[in-house]
Amino acid sequence: MPKVQVDGMNLYYEIHGDRFPLLMILGLSENVYWWDRPMIDQLSKHFKTVIFDNRGVGRSDNLDGDLSIELMAADILGLMDALNIAQAHILGHSLGGMIAQEMALKFPERIKKLVLCSTSCGGSKAELPSIETQRILGKFSTKVHTRDLTEEGMFHIFTKRFMDENPEFMEKKVDDILIIPTGPATFKAQMAAWMRYNSCRKLKNISIPTLIVHGKQDILVPSRNGELLAEKIPLSEIIYFDSNAHIIHTEEPDKFLKVLLNFLK
Repeated sequence: MPKVQVDGMNLYYEIHGDRFPLLMILGLSENVYWWDRPMIDQLSKHFKTVIFDNRGVGRSDNLDGDLSIELMAADILGLMDALNIAQAHILGHSLGGMIAQEMALKFPERIKKLVLCSTSCGGSKAELPSIETQRILGKFSTKVHTRDLTEEGMFHIFTKRFMDENPEFMEKKVDDILIIPTGPATFKAQMAAWMRYNSCRKLKNISIPTLIVHGKQDILVPSRNGELLAEKIPLSEIIYFDSNAHIIHTEEPDKFLKVLLNFLK
């Protein structure tokens, strides 16, 4: 299992392909099993695609202490340095989108193009999840991530239509997630980092070409958050996925790949 040490923390990573680097940052509690392998296979034909587990998640070292978006952005800088990646396209999904924003603000010279997927700038202007979704997030922060709890969580990140139409896929997705389940302590620490982060007033300083993609049916990070990013980031464009929820790259992979490749070409 390939790992690199960053700030005393061993981070698990995978590299697929050998062209210009595309580094993909996962969201809340997610490990590399969340990326759909057919999508990674397709991306590897165009990019040196780097996926990894954030600290405290998956096959990276267990969490020791608090978390912040700033710390996780520094982890990515360390990962890039360890892999001799001078510059890359950066894609951040959900919490990973906040980390990507921080990367763009702190280390803009290391990013060629930026993709912010299903994410928010945080702060008082951000639209929060629905009350029911906040309730399930509370459960994940306090309980061991069992199959029942994980299946309940799926209803807050996928549309019911997609789940009804793809029962075998959803069962396999839960199986994969539970290979290395994220513990409640890490989930709680990531949630705290999410709630503390606020980049809204700084977004005007991002000078990197930016694509924002957001599902209109997203109840975890409502689509108003994507709209706000597009309003604040100067060189940005936004594309909505009208029928999709939070995990748009899984619900509509062909469209997602087309949009992504058109932007990064």
